[in-house]
Amino acid sequence: MTQASVMPACRYRAFISYSHQDKTWAGWLHKALETYAIPKQLVGQTTTAGAIPRRLAPIFRDRDELASATDLGRKVNEALAQSANLIVICSPRSATSHWVNEEVLAFKRLGRSERIFCLIVDGEPGASELPGRETDECFAPALRYRLGADAALSRERTEPIAADARAGKDGKTNAKLKLIAGLLDLDLDALKRRELKRRYRRMAALATLALAVMAVTTTLAIAALIARHAAVLASHTAERRQKQAEGLVDFMLGDLNDKLAQVARLDIMEAVDDRAMGYFQSLPTTDVNDETLAQRAKALEKIGSVRLDQGHLPAAMASYQAAARLAATLAQSEPADTARQLAYARILAFIGMTYWNQGQLDAAQQGFESARTVLQRAEQHATNDLTLQYELAMVDNDIGHVLEAHGRLDEAVVPYRSTLALSRKLVAAKPDNTDWASQLGGAHNNLGKLALMRGDLATAVAEYTADDTIETALSARDPHNNDQRDNVLTVRAILGRTRALTGDIEAGMRDMQQAVDIAMQLTKVDPNNTGFQEHLALYASQSSRLRRLSGDLSAAQALNAQSLSILPALTKQDPANIGWQREFAEAQLEQAAQSQVSGQTDAACRQAQAALAILAPLLARQPDDRATLLATASAKLLLAAVSDEAQLPQQLRNEALNTMQAVKSGHDDPRLLALQVDALLALDRKAEAQPLIRQLWNSGYRDAALLAVLRRERIDYPVNTVFRQKLLAAADTHARE
Repeated sequence: MTQASVMPACRYRAFISYSHQDKTWAGWLHKALETYAIPKQLVGQTTTAGAIPRRLAPIFRDRDELASATDLGRKVNEALAQSANLIVICSPRSATSHWVNEEVLAFKRLGRSERIFCLIVDGEPGASELPGRETDECFAPALRYRLGADAALSRERTEPIAADARAGKDGKTNAKLKLIAGLLDLDLDALKRRELKRRYRRMAALATLALAVMAVTTTLAIAALIARHAAVLASHTAERRQKQAEGLVDFMLGDLNDKLAQVARLDIMEAVDDRAMGYFQSLPTTDVNDETLAQRAKALEKIGSVRLDQGHLPAAMASYQAAARLAATLAQSEPADTARQLAYARILAFIGMTYWNQGQLDAAQQGFESARTVLQRAEQHATNDLTLQYELAMVDNDIGHVLEAHGRLDEAVVPYRSTLALSRKLVAAKPDNTDWASQLGGAHNNLGKLALMRGDLATAVAEYTADDTIETALSARDPHNNDQRDNVLTVRAILGRTRALTGDIEAGMRDMQQAVDIAMQLTKVDPNNTGFQEHLALYASQSSRLRRLSGDLSAAQALNAQSLSILPALTKQDPANIGWQREFAEAQLEQAAQSQVSGQTDAACRQAQAALAILAPLLARQPDDRATLLATASAKLLLAAVSDEAQLPQQLRNEALNTMQAVKSGHDDPRLLALQVDALLALDRKAEAQPLIRQLWNSGYRDAALLAVLRRERIDYPVNTVFRQKLLAAADTHARE
């Protein structure tokens, strides 16, 4: 089938794939392509891509990057299938993005490898082959290698078709034209010649218009200022002229800016914005009505957004701060006016976001917290305003992210709890909104993770149970939605693991087995879905651990063998996927533990070494990743237990202890404490282990591996009845909510 025959059947002209960290570039490209008017002389001509249209719209842009999903998802797969072309925004962020890589793979498997175009915005092509520069690579693995006959990536290199928007390369304008020429199968020089002729004609008119508008604006502004100092009888005339002047400024910042953006004249856009900024700064903030002040604040906010999109962060900050001063005056004068409070809070949040983009986390947090303070005051006058509640939830979420970036996990709990409470209100107001409901489940899950890391197992179980209830209900509402079933199996497995940590290993094995069963069903429905395959492998291995610890070694071996039959192929298909690499190492580590139980010490040693060989470089790259840290420490302790070398066991245990004790946050994570106890007891440092054992007992932690270690050392560790009551109370509280 030719491209010409494919194009008319496609709903989208192109699909933009990008890392969420490159969303500013994605927004620029999406707008640049959809607003681009193809030169009239070219419209209607036929190329191999079909008849040339007047516009390139619609362009599909995935705005959320599937942060909470585990595979591309039904909607994104449908959009890929309905897109004639794929555009990948290439940077070191997208090169390591699991979802960008999956989107490229999915598009290639549709047989459209030749319709993939790249826009380089950062990094360096081929850097993965240069020693010491691997992190600068801008092409995802699926872009660098051809697709084999088995629909998996081969080792055969390919050269992506790329436009380069970096400074000193094509630049943004030429890179955009390169992409457009590729999408339409046009000669680039021919397109540039047509574009240049059209630009000359349009810019002559626009430049004349811009100068005329500036002249008229300046004249009217001066006239307005003079009139304001005239007699009282002339005040109405001055006000009318002031409105005319600011109406013209609105035109300059609105329609004129949009038209200038279409012809890529950023120089005139900046001149217009700078002139508008100068005009606003020259105006008094007193003796003007509130409507005028609000108009100025909105215009300054718009200038800030233009500058933010252009990457001019200091200029954007100046605009936002000028807008904030005006909006603050309005908000303070009318504290019961919800619209004014929302406008002020939104500008403060923009200030926080600008600081965030500059890497100034403390200043970003201050901006977000200032916005939250404004919204909380406004909430007293508008308790049922869903828009206000939504803004407040988003600001709290931003604050939580900043705290996490600082490594202050315990403090992040507070804004996350606020986000949860607000999400509950939103879902209660619109219970049929599945997106809000799923977000509410995610809020519970995040709080469950933080609770586990601070040693609060009862809360962790309750939060995971809440997420499980929500996801299960959503799946029952739409039983044919395989993505939602995948969400169910994920939280079911997490809940099962956590229940096992409290000593309820039977419930843990039941939940884990349900997760494995659902994953097996999904892989039968869609055998090529790597997300389903990964979950089957991951939870089969984790279920295997519980079976081994409960004494059912044969069932454990069968489950882990299933995991090891999947993970090697996945890691070979995408060697850059760190999560798959870690999960493969964890399955090897479980195999080593099973060999140890079977008395096969040599095999256990080899398998633990193989796992550690994968985990050590992963931990070096991501030292704060908790899953990698726990797996690495476990591998060292297991290798120490089976090694017959004289000094190696003590060295490995000390290394594991040092790594675990150096964590920045989450020191009370019972999984971390249990491994430290194991290491300390093996090093004959029982006195140091005793406080940790007491802490674990107080938390209600009764993982079977810890119990085995304590039995071996003849340390009494009775059931904590107070914790059992707390666990039941937490479950009962959740059931009544």
